[in-house]
Amino acid sequence: MEIQGYHARGQVCRTEQEDQLEQESVKQSPFVSPSNDVSTRVSRGSLIGAAFALTACGGNDGQSGAGFTLPDQPVDTARKPVSDKEAARFLLQASLWVDKAHITELRSEGYEAWLNRKLEQPNSQTAEEFFAVQKLDVVDNERHFDRPHLTDRMVWSQLLSGDNPVRKRVSLALADFFVVSASRIKYRWSGISVGEYWDILNRNAFGNFRQLLEEITLTPAMGVFLDTVGNQKSNPETGRKPDENFAREVMQLFTIGLEELNLDGSVKLEGGEATETYTNQDVEGLAKCFTGYDFDYQDVPYFPDPGNPAWRVQDASYARKPLTADPTKWAFPKTESLHSNAEKSFLGTRIPENTGASETLKIALDTLFQHPNVAPFFCKRMIQRLVTSNPSTTYVSRVASIFNDNGSGVRGDLKAVFRAILLDDEALQPASNSSANFGRIKEPMFRLIQWGRTFGARSQSGWWDFGSFETETTHLGQSPLRAPSVFGFFGQNYVATNSSADAAGLVAPESQLINETSIVGYLNTMQRVLAFTTDGPTDVAATYLAELEIAHQPDRLVDHLNLLLTANQLSGQTRDQIVNGLSSSPVAQSDPQDKKLQVIRAAIFLVMAAPEFQIQG
Repeated sequence: MEIQGYHARGQVCRTEQEDQLEQESVKQSPFVSPSNDVSTRVSRGSLIGAAFALTACGGNDGQSGAGFTLPDQPVDTARKPVSDKEAARFLLQASLWVDKAHITELRSEGYEAWLNRKLEQPNSQTAEEFFAVQKLDVVDNERHFDRPHLTDRMVWSQLLSGDNPVRKRVSLALADFFVVSASRIKYRWSGISVGEYWDILNRNAFGNFRQLLEEITLTPAMGVFLDTVGNQKSNPETGRKPDENFAREVMQLFTIGLEELNLDGSVKLEGGEATETYTNQDVEGLAKCFTGYDFDYQDVPYFPDPGNPAWRVQDASYARKPLTADPTKWAFPKTESLHSNAEKSFLGTRIPENTGASETLKIALDTLFQHPNVAPFFCKRMIQRLVTSNPSTTYVSRVASIFNDNGSGVRGDLKAVFRAILLDDEALQPASNSSANFGRIKEPMFRLIQWGRTFGARSQSGWWDFGSFETETTHLGQSPLRAPSVFGFFGQNYVATNSSADAAGLVAPESQLINETSIVGYLNTMQRVLAFTTDGPTDVAATYLAELEIAHQPDRLVDHLNLLLTANQLSGQTRDQIVNGLSSSPVAQSDPQDKKLQVIRAAIFLVMAAPEFQIQG
């Protein structure tokens, strides 16, 4: 993939501004003193400069064009990776990190057997359990009911610990598709509510799309985020009409998209023009289907507010229960339903008047689920999140066909869909690793997670108090479950205007996160995180146990990092520069641990600043 003067093999076009920004980041290195700075003696121009070359100076939301062309010889998915590099590359597509144990397993079992075993692995972590164990779901003087940041602790505990690598990777992809943001909903126990949303994604990651669609529709987090909670039928006297927010987004973003698609994800054209999937009348008709829902307070106990005993605080359980259209179960019970009993018409479907809320919801979601656009729209997005930003139309078509029928007559089988994505010839062919059109940019959040999992990050308190990284100027500009809007962190068809990717008809969605500010924010964040110690004041820090054993051998250390972090994508020049820099300040095996950690952190930082790390090939 080529992006704004940058090729996946590390060719860079630098600017005076980039040089200045690089110098600013060098000044802040916490690893070594300025007089003995390993990281500055390595040619940082070829490393950090390449990262700056990813910068997108404006962009457009064009459609992806030229994709990958498959070689004639198909891949045998039952075969085994022939090298650690092949195994590591697959693991970066299918999971959150690479470690030697997973490489050994994968090479022993083969792609299909390993993946099938992981797909059958039960979900061993839930937000509900985390909150209960940490006593974060009780009403006490800590007032956790008013603290939405509970979501951050929960999600970091799951992304940085546990052993469900494929499920967690898929859940992150689903969270980027069915967006709910903890940063955009503030109500009592909202942290618990977003935790339940995350549980729904994990629970249904390998279930059925239709079931997942219904559960996210009725979860309190989505109800507040897109205004289903309290949405009421029309009132001619006041002029009130049903809120259309969820109705519009469930079509545009969660199911059918804006334009009619062919099975291969390409846009259908009539007379050279695209056809819209829905009209304003469809939005109005569908909006009536999502009226009359509110929080379910039945059997929810209340407790005195510790700060003001005259007030009461509801138990956290209400934030986990699906929304209900039964008005007798609301916080302030009613006898009259607020669901619209009017006739509803949308997308060629007509629901007769006086149809109940539950039946109406079923018909509405069934209509969306059965729409022919869902398969190519959803499957292409998932391929982009896991494998490559520019899949070929044949890749999309193969996966979309599995969505439509898993081989047993079942539509929407997500386990079959993700198996098809990860075991497709286009994903597994080694030839794709050298194609400039293949791959994706690793978003900053994924890079941070990969660091934590690779180097054994742990929480000293068990609370996983790692915080949010959503601020661009001081952090990554991205944090799990904290998208700036329902549109996520970046446009799915974004590409920098006038970039080589744009000229080639390609897209680079994650590049929308990349600018001068975010690059410096990423580098500074990694410097800070790398400096955290397990005996320091910060709660989350890495252990670097394997790296401490080889810190005195620069060649082995860099080769080790190259495999685990980039799947051996570092160019020979980049590798040698890092090795030479580390060798100029040698450490011995008998040296104190702090001295060896200094070298390890510098080596990791330089690899994670390299363009080869930031591209998933």
